[in-house]
Amino acid sequence: MTTKLTAQETKEQVLWVAKEMSSSGLVQGTAGNLGARLPDGNAVLTPSSLDYGEMTLDDLVVTDLDGNVLEGERGPTTEKALHLSALRQHDEINATMHCHAKFATMFALTRKHIPAVIEEFVVYVGGDVEVADYKTTGTDELAEEVAKRVGNRAAVLMANHGLFAVGKDPKDVLHVAHLVERTAEIIWGAQQLGEVVPIPDEVNATFAGYYRFGRTGKF
Repeated sequence: MTTKLTAQETKEQVLWVAKEMSSSGLVQGTAGNLGARLPDGNAVLTPSSLDYGEMTLDDLVVTDLDGNVLEGERGPTTEKALHLSALRQHDEINATMHCHAKFATMFALTRKHIPAVIEEFVVYVGGDVEVADYKTTGTDELAEEVAKRVGNRAAVLMANHGLFAVGKDPKDVLHVAHLVERTAEIIWGAQQLGEVVPIPDEVNATFAGYYRFGRTGKF
């Protein structure tokens, strides 16, 4: 599924979502980063080490999918490989987010997946959010490991690091990240009360099909 946003609209969404990502607590300081596919096939990325409150459209960086800078005065995020690898490998992904959401990161630190036990979660995420194998931050190895994990999911946890989410546009990615974080908090709390009861397998499979259709147009 390709984005219908113009290049300008895509950049405006990236900037808006970057500020929302910060103000809503998905990241602190200058942590986290965003990427999005432009209509010409290139990518727009948030810059490295710039406060989101001060960020403007002129601070965003346009690169090709190999990471070569095409527009912008700043350097792209040091984790650009994360975003570009996912965009290269999955044509239907048009936006990406890496954040340090608190409860999701708790699961990443303990290397426990976030189970898909809420129907809404399955519809919008596609199933359990797995924990990717540990790879060092900023490396191509991490980028490849993460990209292969979002082939049929909207999110993956990076071991000892945080959350990576994908979607059809930047606002969609923000929704996914908030949903994963909210679900991680709910699961964490539910586990204090007792054993989490799963959705029946056939229901889970049906709702995962809804996610696939929304992402690719095919069941």
